[in-house]
Amino acid sequence: MSESPATLMNAVEEVARTAGDIALRYFHDRPATELKPDASPVTEADRAAERAARDWIAARFADDAIVGEELGITAGGDRRWIIDPIDGTKSFVRGVPLWGTLVAVCEADTVLAGAVYCAAAGEMMTAAVGEGCFVNGSRSRVSTIARLSDATVLTSDVRFERMPERVVAWRKLVGQSSVARTWGDCYGYLLVAAGRAEVMTDAIVNEWDTAAVQRCIVEAGGIFTDWDGNETAFGGSAIATNAGVAAEARALLR
Repeated sequence: MSESPATLMNAVEEVARTAGDIALRYFHDRPATELKPDASPVTEADRAAERAARDWIAARFADDAIVGEELGITAGGDRRWIIDPIDGTKSFVRGVPLWGTLVAVCEADTVLAGAVYCAAAGEMMTAAVGEGCFVNGSRSRVSTIARLSDATVLTSDVRFERMPERVVAWRKLVGQSSVARTWGDCYGYLLVAAGRAEVMTDAIVNEWDTAAVQRCIVEAGGIFTDWDGNETAFGGSAIATNAGVAAEARALLR
């Protein structure tokens, strides 16, 4: 397991593209939707894309563990790959193109490399430790906006259904911002890393939602924490910002 960060960045990109292109084949056909035990939707597109990602990893990194949203855990060594075949399935099944395929490779709590492939929107974001963040092959940086009153803030769902107490904090943030939108799921984090928005937040997330985007935000010069301010991809919640509004945004959300 001596691969360089650049090698791992290329690997996560290839996995994400492989899986995302399979999901895209189903996109315009609106595949049938089932509900999982947590009431979130899943389709055959999710499963087919994750199977393709797993096959790719197993063929090239056979000793590594794999964690996937739809197909569970494959045991392996200390290094693990984390896959979300379709992040934003609710958008996917409605024909909205703001969904993506997320792939990360991690050791312990460090994300070594991550890729976010928004196949329907035609955007690929990749990053690795010390290598920077890239969108469609060009180096990407968070914005330089320094005042929340000039900022665009994003979330996946303004209702915060499973944590309604956080609606109040979100409304405080919105009240101080310039623009508030729900360009959510992984696409919102891509917008922050690309300098097109300043804040993206979700009150509840799983590791497959955040591992890939955390590395991208950090390598783009941004700050990624949970809602308690811990700099982690594995805190169960997420706030991604540029550097300029980081303190102000987190003060309001906490």
